[in-house]
Amino acid sequence: MKDVTFGQYYPAKSFVHNMDARIKILIAIAYIVAVFLVKPFHFLGFLACFVFVLIATAFARVPFGRVLKSIKGILFFVIFSAVLQIFFNQGGTELVSWWIFRITDEGLYNAGFIFLRIALIVLGASLLTLTTAPVEIADGIESLLYPLKWIKFPVHEFALIMSIALRFIPTLLEETDRIIKAQKSRGADFESGNVFKRAKALIPVLIPLLIGSFRRAEELADAMDARCYAGSKNRTRYKKMKMSYRDLIGVLFIAGLITGVVLLNGFYIFMV
Repeated sequence: MKDVTFGQYYPAKSFVHNMDARIKILIAIAYIVAVFLVKPFHFLGFLACFVFVLIATAFARVPFGRVLKSIKGILFFVIFSAVLQIFFNQGGTELVSWWIFRITDEGLYNAGFIFLRIALIVLGASLLTLTTAPVEIADGIESLLYPLKWIKFPVHEFALIMSIALRFIPTLLEETDRIIKAQKSRGADFESGNVFKRAKALIPVLIPLLIGSFRRAEELADAMDARCYAGSKNRTRYKKMKMSYRDLIGVLFIAGLITGVVLLNGFYIFMV
């Protein structure tokens, strides 16, 4: 549970931490677009995205190992997606054939492509949450979605829901770890047996976790009601968001990444 870093904030005084939350959210979205712009088999584009993450991590003064740990939380999903590409992709030259499964060179390439795409997206999203406090993310989302208020969209409530969800990710992970340790001390076994037995063994963990989640939600609602919380009506912010030269540098940096990915795609097509 301690390896899951998504939603956890890493406090530090750095170039990235001092950037405007709105710009960081837009940069994260643009980074995901850049990852999706990389065409199949154009692995140089992924290399450019990885270099971008390395440079951003260095400017954020966040240990790179902390960022890499975010992949562990979705490692099963990433491996499962890669395995599906390996065994069920029928295109390309056949390398190995067994029963109904065929492993081809195109399947291996697609598996590596899917693995790198998901891993890079998670690294970028994790870096955003590590360098931006949940309150700042909520304020940034609310500011970016402000024009939707003209069509009566509950912008403030939507941002509040996302902020609370991000805030409680570490709390729920700690509570899950505590429940698992308590169950192990009572003789529960979560590591032996097949997949179905392990899933069945998690039921005593999920039930108290759900009950605790509902209890926390009710306590939070009562606390907000006791403080006369009324949503976005006449609500002000303690800290005003202001843009600086750091945000301009970040925008130029991400623009350079997108331009580089597009040029690398064109260079690959030209070489072929």
